[in-house]
Amino acid sequence: MRIIVTGAAGFIGSNIIQSLNERGYTDIIAVDNLSKGEKFKNLSSLKISDYVDKEVFYKHYSEKKFGQVEAVFHEGACSDTMEHDGRYMMENNYQMSRALLLASQAQGSRLLYASSAATYGGSTSFSEIPDNERPLNVYGYSKLLFDQVVRSHCGTQWNQQLSQVAGFRYFNVYGPHEQHKARMASVAYHQHFQFKETGVVKLFGPYGGYDSGEQLRDFIWIKDLVAVKMWFFDHPEKSGIFNLGSGQAQPFNDVALSVVNAHLRHQSKAPLTLKGAVDQGLIEYIEFPSSLVGKYQCFTQADLTLLRQSGCKHVFKNVQDGVGQYIDHLMRVSE
Repeated sequence: MRIIVTGAAGFIGSNIIQSLNERGYTDIIAVDNLSKGEKFKNLSSLKISDYVDKEVFYKHYSEKKFGQVEAVFHEGACSDTMEHDGRYMMENNYQMSRALLLASQAQGSRLLYASSAATYGGSTSFSEIPDNERPLNVYGYSKLLFDQVVRSHCGTQWNQQLSQVAGFRYFNVYGPHEQHKARMASVAYHQHFQFKETGVVKLFGPYGGYDSGEQLRDFIWIKDLVAVKMWFFDHPEKSGIFNLGSGQAQPFNDVALSVVNAHLRHQSKAPLTLKGAVDQGLIEYIEFPSSLVGKYQCFTQADLTLLRQSGCKHVFKNVQDGVGQYIDHLMRVSE
């Protein structure tokens, strides 16, 4: 069985390949752009059958040069939400995805692709309906436009005669293999290194009606995200656009405290409460940046109704368990 993974050297793509390898799949064509050569590290321990640069992949795929492909995991995209070059964003996130969709349907290959919770933008409701879709930047719009094309192409009832097309709106993902993402790496990743270097985790103070560090996000552990995508891979009859978060919003304070307590555990010290960590100066609050006023989501939480209706019953880790496990990993690889 031949499988293609785009964005293969990236955070989510490499974790998907790892999961496929664990299932015994090795005929995997990895597609990426290694102009940032350090990303090779995410592929070095994985088993793939070929590597193809993204600049030639889409044309060759449309020409059916890769033979019979069972499924494409499409993770390749410009994921920098601060990128302001709209032409670049639309080419990478919309036009290439659209070409991939049409080519996949033409040759009977399944497509499981990455959308984003950025499609909701300024909304306070997070179910997968057009009324909730209010992107705040061109990244969110590029993802939304492709979702709209998928809806239009596949029909609202998801024509069963078409090959599987499943899109996943990722919320705040964290976990191994994100080290190359720089400013776009997860909060947990940045806080780990901040605490390791300074002994303090810093969070935003009050904003948007929320107390210090109490702004809420839906944080999802990478292993949970991949498990859900593997469930859909195992169920080719399931198509649609689905939220992929934990379904539980938690405050940034929970992430920071989980990071601090994981470090304390490695120092053979007892865990602290939030108040204890603040009183000891291990968590500090800074003034909310004026540059983010009006541009910051204080609350996100995936509505998992459609995911559950699909039959997927995966149980997600909370921040305390997932971040703790992640910090253990970072401590091992950075020692």
